Amino acid sequence: MTLPYVFRPMTAADLPLVQRWLRELHVAEWWHDPEAFEFVSGDLGHPDMAQFIVTLDGRPFAYLQCYRMSEWHSGFGPQPAGTRGIDQFIGEADMMGRGHGSAFVSTFIEELLRNGTPRVVLDPRPTNPRAIRAYEKAGFVKDRLVDTPDGEALLMVRNP
Repeated sequence: MTLPYVFRPMTAADLPLVQRWLRELHVAEWWHDPEAFEFVSGDLGHPDMAQFIVTLDGRPFAYLQCYRMSEWHSGFGPQPAGTRGIDQFIGEADMMGRGHGSAFVSTFIEELLRNGTPRVVLDPRPTNPRAIRAYEKAGFVKDRLVDTPDGEALLMVRNP
């Protein structure tokens, strides 16, 4: 059974919530860049980026962004036209370790793949085993280590 995750488009009204989440220790451990909030808030209206607040039973608990490949992602190597990338985190600490990460990611990408997206990629840090396990549970496979502007990452891919 799929839990009823809702992916609500993020608005400016959500920025204080996302800012609070970015300060949570379990988020800051991996999103510790001091400019992370400026990156998230600055991309709010960007045409290549869709940002969502993930809710369960009406409760906001996670952030997800879905983006088109750009020159920023050249380190990922050639990807099929239309490939989308995602990044996300669970903001509410009491929702960690309960299977929600892999479940909401899987729910989101299944919809992308059903609607014709040829591939979805993500790039966790190789030193983040919790995220890697969650992405594997969501059907992603390890591809290779890549260099990104944020440092070394593990490219993981999901095809239909």
